[in-house]
Amino acid sequence: MERCAAWGGSVGPLAWFAAGCAPAGPDPVPDRRAKHVTDDDKNGSVPGYVRLHRRGELKERGEALWNRMSPCKLCPRTCGVDRPAGEKGFCQAGADLVISSHHPHFGEEPPLVGRGGSGTVFFSHCGLRCVFCINYQVSLLGEGRNRTIDDLARMMLDLQEMGCHNINVVTPSHYSPYIVLALDQAAAEGLTLPLVYNTCGWENLEILLLLEGIVDIYLADFKYACGEMAAKYSTCLPPDPKYLDSEVGERFTPTNIYPQLTQAALREMNRQVGVAKPGEDGLLRRGLIIRHLVMPNNVGGTAEVIRWIAQNLPKDTYVNIMSQYTPYHRADEFPDISRRITREEYEDAVAVAKGEGLTNLDLQRFRSPVFF
Repeated sequence: MERCAAWGGSVGPLAWFAAGCAPAGPDPVPDRRAKHVTDDDKNGSVPGYVRLHRRGELKERGEALWNRMSPCKLCPRTCGVDRPAGEKGFCQAGADLVISSHHPHFGEEPPLVGRGGSGTVFFSHCGLRCVFCINYQVSLLGEGRNRTIDDLARMMLDLQEMGCHNINVVTPSHYSPYIVLALDQAAAEGLTLPLVYNTCGWENLEILLLLEGIVDIYLADFKYACGEMAAKYSTCLPPDPKYLDSEVGERFTPTNIYPQLTQAALREMNRQVGVAKPGEDGLLRRGLIIRHLVMPNNVGGTAEVIRWIAQNLPKDTYVNIMSQYTPYHRADEFPDISRRITREEYEDAVAVAKGEGLTNLDLQRFRSPVFF
């Protein structure tokens, strides 16, 4: 099939579909482990996606990701729907790009915020179904507006013009093709901010390989040490083996699907971007940040999560131990998570992290719990 002129123009995905076009050519995951990570990329002086754009590879990556929406294999669920045809996956995303908001955000980690804020773009829908989600109106109910790839590129440039220090794409996995294609357009118009991939951590390794050299900062959750807890509170069930290699499908079971996939993803993220170390100005331009939300009654398995990080990643990995769990959405239906955490629960988490020798901890001031 010939490549449609609309793909390279200034139209969004709906017009592209209306033209009856599809990305041309094969889309294998190339071996790029030594191909595109240069010294400048490593020291963060130039975002990797800018270099990929200059040689035309960024658009190719976006097309390769686009092809993985039919059948959809963007997240570990690999639910296999035909999203370009309008079918909706488990995440409830279909062909439309739905965005809730974009603005400077000052509630992220200090090295991301600086004085100008983190330039967040909040995407609607989510591959998880956390019963305690604080943003459930957006992630679960899908509040937001239909946008085009052009709109997203303009948002990125607007955030740069506002003085933000990075582009922070929040809950990006199911819209990664749109994000990469928008980055390509924005880079052509002068976007040079680092890209923050703000993810639940539950990622498809094949997709992470396609994102190598595009993402500058991974901001990833590690929610649960126990797959049963993940299945109960976030509906993290096994992926559809129909779209996975048989040996992979056999290896993952309901009791370990979340921890194994997240651990593999964190290893890969660390390989790509390394340890998060702010520059002299206090701003972060490259690296991995791991967030762990301490939950009541040890639902998240905090000690096990922290020990895994300490034993499998560098001791100076940036780890944010979060204290702000609040029982939103349906949390009151589950007794073990129907309250905020206690001071003792948070202090125990911090003690484990220090005892395991983690040296780059982002600790929060504990607030007295409010019971619901």
